[in-house]
Amino acid sequence: MVGTEFFGNFDLASAAIWLFWIFFAGLIYYLQTENMREGYPLETDDGAPAPNQGPFPVPKDKTFILPHGRGELKVPSGQHPDRPVLALQRTARAAGSPYVPTGDPMMDGVGPASWAPRRDLAELDAHGHDKIKPMSDLPDFAFSAGRDPRGKPVVTGDGEVVGRVTDMWVDVPEQLVRYLTMDVNPEGSGNTRLIPINFARIGSDRVTIRSLHAHNIEGIPTTKSGGSITMLEEEKITAYYGGGTLYATPERAEPCI
Repeated sequence: MVGTEFFGNFDLASAAIWLFWIFFAGLIYYLQTENMREGYPLETDDGAPAPNQGPFPVPKDKTFILPHGRGELKVPSGQHPDRPVLALQRTARAAGSPYVPTGDPMMDGVGPASWAPRRDLAELDAHGHDKIKPMSDLPDFAFSAGRDPRGKPVVTGDGEVVGRVTDMWVDVPEQLVRYLTMDVNPEGSGNTRLIPINFARIGSDRVTIRSLHAHNIEGIPTTKSGGSITMLEEEKITAYYGGGTLYATPERAEPCI
């Protein structure tokens, strides 16, 4: 019989293992190329194309339809080819040498003050509403435990009083406080800045910001809307506070022994 003669001389176990290896190799290729939709093609620290791009090619463009009517996103061509020239200078000619700021690192957004170019739109919850809102705009939310920071003075790392807390911004789905609103004029001028909650130390009589000094307060990035914050604004505000841990004063950037 044809079937008996064919399978009698054909190694089904060998065919199965070879089919598995071919499938597994294709799976690795697919996963690796899909993983290259962000951050590729590779660049050097100076922004030039990297000489070693790896063995896998950059995948073809794929269009993603964003929820809640926010249009489409095409990657990898939708990345940011217009990379800005950073205010940094390499300390030596060798590749991998550290860079030092050439201007005001707090304002230039370099080093620990660097931020990612996220979309300049508010992050939404599953229902298409802004995730982060001021508590004053949320009648269903109320402070229930711990120390209420509202009304307390804000003190920077140099011991100066720079304002007072007037409101809290809440991550509505997570029910967590993300930011504090600080009025930089104790008389209530409306000149406000946001404080990321992880950079605030709430005491019994004050809120302390150790990462910044008084002269850094005016440089804190602001929001376009008083009741909403975009993902890009979140990046810049948090990066500014993070950069202050090293760049708030020249002394902080000096080596410690």
